This record gives sequence, structure tokens and C-alpha cells, in this order.
Amino acid sequence: ITNTSAGAFALNAQTRIAYPKGNAALQKDAELLAQYLFTATKIRPALTTAAQGRNLIVLSATLKNNNKEAYRLEVTKDRITINGASAAGTFYGIQTLRKAIPQTGAQKLSFPSVTIVDQPRFGYRGAMLDVARHFFSFEDVKTFIDILALHNINRFHMHLTDDQGWRIEIKKYPRLTEVSSMRPETMVGHDASKFDGKPHGGFYTQEQARAIVKYAADRHIMVIPEIDMPGHMLAALAAYPELGCTGGPYEVGHRWGVYKDVLCLGKESTYKFVQDVIDEVVEIFPAKYFHIGGDESPTVMWEKCPKCLQKAKDENTDIKHLQQYFTNRVEKYLNGKGKSIIGWDEILEGKINQSATIMSWRGVEPGLKAAKQGHDVIMTPSSHVYFDHYQTKDTKHEPDAIGGCSPVEKVYSYEPLPDTLSA
Repeated sequence: ITNTSAGAFALNAQTRIAYPKGNAALQKDAELLAQYLFTATKIRPALTTAAQGRNLIVLSATLKNNNKEAYRLEVTKDRITINGASAAGTFYGIQTLRKAIPQTGAQKLSFPSVTIVDQPRFGYRGAMLDVARHFFSFEDVKTFIDILALHNINRFHMHLTDDQGWRIEIKKYPRLTEVSSMRPETMVGHDASKFDGKPHGGFYTQEQARAIVKYAADRHIMVIPEIDMPGHMLAALAAYPELGCTGGPYEVGHRWGVYKDVLCLGKESTYKFVQDVIDEVVEIFPAKYFHIGGDESPTVMWEKCPKCLQKAKDENTDIKHLQQYFTNRVEKYLNGKGKSIIGWDEILEGKINQSATIMSWRGVEPGLKAAKQGHDVIMTPSSHVYFDHYQTKDTKHEPDAIGGCSPVEKVYSYEPLPDTLSA
């Protein structure tokens, strides 16, 4: 950031936003900037493709920089120019300008003369929303995406399925939304012996999911779907009990924690189900990544299941490593669809392909281990970046949380690059 003496830029009703003719991505950036300014100041600048004259905010994407999300923002008396190395870079320059608007509600405002050159350190800057345990409406999800855009987040990880709810329409398996999307009740606070007696649920139609993807893409955010498997599948088992080792009956989970009932890995019908779900999900989410979960999958049911025991024998492995066979088989299927998998760090406990990206949630160590084995790693240690923690030690005045304490200072103190690794 360099302060200059080029004079402040005054925003007024005659201000216009210019973008290159025929550039749809920059036109969308311009429309969003006009909306942001209107929301903050009640001034909505007109859009133009003519970048001549004064009192202009000029958007372009011709910046020469290997980092495609870089931008240069310059404010002078006559114009503001935001030039990105791509339309995404331009968009992040817009966010910086947006954050420079004083929160006074004043209709008269000026931006000080300045030159800002900026680029992100990390190509993957993500946030996860768990819509499975608590359903968020279509409108709430859009609001969440707006918040991500303001913070220059470029990946939205949507945790769509869990024991407590299935949130995405799968046309081949209608009971996933008829049965699995609604639990009868939810445990109260941290007391697993008390329940609220209120049904909780909801799901996104495929049309709504596509609209979420588009809404995010307009803000340069990639939506990554997560279908958690082979554990955290109790909601699906409630609808299709034949997918479990015992055949049920099962009920959508209404307490938190880990359930012992998981997908049966000894039946070919399980793999058919998983592939059918994948087929529909990849048609909705164009992201190159597909998150397969893989966390917290107990083996206790497999140990008693003749089909799982036989499958382990056939694959020359043991029950403790049967998930490894499942993960590699699912990854191969997804690779065939042009997708790369992401999994929670538990998938490292088997021999998995280097092409799998690891999310290190149980601390920093699994991420170090994965990086040394040649995996791409997304650092998500619960100690610092899980926002379902308390934000103060004075918990009795806080909303209910899972536990822990992660105040803003602690989150901001987190340095993702450990100094123990080579470049």
C-alpha cells in the first residue's frame, strides 16, 4: 500500500463503472461492484464499456502476474482503476475498495489517493459449511457465500451428508430426500439423554444446488461437494437399510458423535449405490475436486460381517485396512470422471494414491506426514480453524458450541506453513 498525492476520488451520482466490451466475467464484477456501492451508499453507478473521461471506476484484467488472483488498485482524483491478472483478481480488488467504504451510511464519500498491489499467498482459501447436521436454507447459503466473497475466500466446501441428515436430491434414490433428510429430533446441548422432540431437516433440489454453484462462481468461488463415506452414512442407511452390514432397521441420527453403523464394504450393491450418487453429484458440481470424507469410520460392524471379511480376504488385506480398498476404488471411479478426491486425514491410515488431497483436521502432524508422502494438503487443524468452538472462556454467556476455545486472535495467529518442511 503506497499513499500518493494524486487527490481523493469523490463518489457521486454521476460516477460510472467501466468494463471491457464483451467480457462477461468483468461485466459481472462491475454489476456486483455497483450493487456493493449501492448497499453501502445508496449510490448505484451506471455501467459503461467506454473508459474515457473522468469520474470513472475502470475494471480490467490485463495485469501481468503469474499469480492469477493478483490485482493492482489505483485511486486518483479522476478515476479508480482496478486491474487484475484475471477477473478473479479484479474481483479481489473490488473487495478491497468495498472494505474502504466508511460504515457511516454517508451518501457523500471519497476514497483517498493510493496504490495497492496485492496477491494471495495461498491458492486454496476455503471455508466449510456443515449443512448436514444443521440445515441452512438456500437463502442462508447465499448469504454465507457473500461473506466468503468479502473475505477473499475462493473455495466453498459444502458438507452435504452425515449421520444426522442427507441434503442433496439424488433422483435415482428418492428416499434419500424423503427419509434421510429429516431426523425425528435432536439432542439438547451436550446431554445425550435429552431430546427436543422437534423434527429437523431439509434438502437442496438439484436445481437449487446448481443455482448455488452459479451464485458462487459469479463471485469466483468454487463449490466443492462432500459426500462423507463409508462412515457418517446413518441417514442413508435409514432410507436404504440393505446398504448396511446388518440390514437395519436404522434411524437418522439424532445425537452427535460417531455411530458404529457404516456402509457394508462387502456388498457390490454398496459400490453401485456410491457410483450412482457420484454420477448425479458430479453433474451438478463442476469443481475439479470431490470430497469423499473418510473420517471416523469404525470397523466394528465389518469385523462381524461375513461379506466384509470375505471382501478383505479377496483383496489380500485385513478388516482394519478395508477402507483403503474402498477409498482407492472410489478414487479410481472419480478419476475416470475427471475429478480429484479430497479426504479427511484418516484416509492416510491406509495405502492411498498420491493424487488424493488430504485435509489435516486432527492437528498439524497429519498434514506434515501427508506432504512428506507427496500429497497436496489443505491445513484444517481443529485447534485453530474450527469455528464451532467457543470464542471466549466465559462460555456461560456464549451460544452452545461443541467445546474448545478459538478466539479471533488465536485464529489469526495460525501460520499454515510449518518451518519444519523443505520448500
